[in-house]
Amino acid sequence: MARRKEETISMIDTLAEFKDLKNIDKETMINVLEESFRNVIAKMFGTDENYDIIINPEKGDFEIWRNRTVVPDGRLEDPNLQVTLSEALDMDPDCEVGEEVTDEVHFEKFGRRAILNLRQTLAAKILELQKDNLFSRYKEHIGTIVSAEVYQIWKKEILLLDDEGNDLLLPKPEQIPSDFFRKGEAVRAIIKDVTNENNNPRIILSRTSNVFLQRLFELEVPEINDGLITIKAIARIPGERAKIAVESYDDRIDPVGACVGMKGSRIRGIVHELRNENIDVINFTSNTSLFIRRSLSPAKISSIHVNEEEKTAEVFLRPEEVSLAIGKGGMNIKLACMLTDYKIDVFRDIDDADEEDIYLDEFIDEIDGWVIDALKSLGCNTAKAVLAISPEDIMERADLEEQTVKDVYRILSAEFEEEEINNNTQEERIPDVTAEEPGDMPQP
Repeated sequence: MARRKEETISMIDTLAEFKDLKNIDKETMINVLEESFRNVIAKMFGTDENYDIIINPEKGDFEIWRNRTVVPDGRLEDPNLQVTLSEALDMDPDCEVGEEVTDEVHFEKFGRRAILNLRQTLAAKILELQKDNLFSRYKEHIGTIVSAEVYQIWKKEILLLDDEGNDLLLPKPEQIPSDFFRKGEAVRAIIKDVTNENNNPRIILSRTSNVFLQRLFELEVPEINDGLITIKAIARIPGERAKIAVESYDDRIDPVGACVGMKGSRIRGIVHELRNENIDVINFTSNTSLFIRRSLSPAKISSIHVNEEEKTAEVFLRPEEVSLAIGKGGMNIKLACMLTDYKIDVFRDIDDADEEDIYLDEFIDEIDGWVIDALKSLGCNTAKAVLAISPEDIMERADLEEQTVKDVYRILSAEFEEEEINNNTQEERIPDVTAEEPGDMPQP
C-alpha cells in the first residue's frame, strides 16, 4: 500500500518537472490532474459528482473527499453514494439519517489497476495538452523566422527540430531550388502555416515565400525594423532573382542605399542566405508610369502607355534595350509584372529605316495566335525582330518546338523575299528617262 501511495504522490513531482520542460503553467497542470482523477473515479463508480478533489501543488500532495447520504442500517443500496447510520456515526457522532457526511478516500486503496489507469489518463491528457500548446504557440508566430536543426532528409520534405525538440517540416516546394542541407545543419526559414488535423500539429516552414525575404531585410536593415523605411512590394523567383520596392518617410534617408549598405554590406548576407539570389532594390513611387519604368531596370524605356482600368502597360524601347527589359528567359519582365501588378507588353521602336517591317499580327492567317503571343513575350512584335534572333534562341526562350520555329522563319522570310522581288520587278519596268534626250522619249 505504501508503495502505491508513493507512486501516486510522485505523479505531482513528475508533473512539476514536465511543466518546466513543456512550458505548461501550474494552474493548467492542476486542472489536468483533477480531471484525470475524476475520469478514473467516474469509470470505477459511474459518477464523480459526489467527490471533492483538492490538489496542493506547493506541498506536492492531494486529497480526495467523498460525500455520501446517511441511510438507516439495512437500507444501503449504493455504497458509493450512501452510508449506513452506524458507519456514519463513526465519522460524525451528530449525524442523522438523510444528512450528508464526508470522509477522506485514499486513492491507493482503489488498487493498482486504478493507479495504472490514472497514469494512462494523465499521459493521454498531457500529450493532448502538449499538442494544443504547440499548435497555439506556433500559430501566433506565423510569418516569423525560426532557426531549426536538420534531423531527417526525405525526398519530398525535410524534418527539422526546434530548440525544444518539436518537429518542423520544410516541404520541397518551399525550398530554394539550390538548397542543400546536411543532417545537424542549422536552417533559417519562416513559419508559413500551422495545421492541427486530428490533434496532430503540422508546422510548415518556407524559404521561398516573399515574407522570408522581407523578414531578412528587417533583420539586416535597422531602418526597416524601426519603421523609417517601408517595403511596399516584393516580386521573387526563388534562387534566381528578386525585385523589392522600398519607400522612405524621411527625405534624409536614401531607401535603396540603406538597404544595400556600404559596398553592399547589408544585402550581401541576404543574397548569401538565398543561395546567391540576385536582388534588385528600387524606389517605390505612386506614379504608375514611373514605377513601371523603374521595375524594368536596367532597360531604358523610350515611351510608355498605361491603362489604369485594365491594369496594362505598353512599353516601347529601342531594339538594343528590348533584351534587357525582357531578361534571361523573360525573368526581368515577369518580375516587373509581379512587382507592379500590371500586365506589361514590350514593343520595339521602329525607325524610319524599318518602315518595310511588318507586325506579327498581320500573319495571323498563317501563324497560330499562341505562337505569335509566345514571340511577343520575347519582345518580338515585328517580323524583322524575330528574324534577327537565332532559331535556337527562339526555341529556348519561347519554349517552341523546332518545326514550329522553322515554319515561322519560312513564312516571315518568304514575305520579305516576295517584297524584294516585287521591288526589283518594279525597278526593271521603270524607264531611265534621265539617260535619254527629250526628243527620244518613247511614243505612247
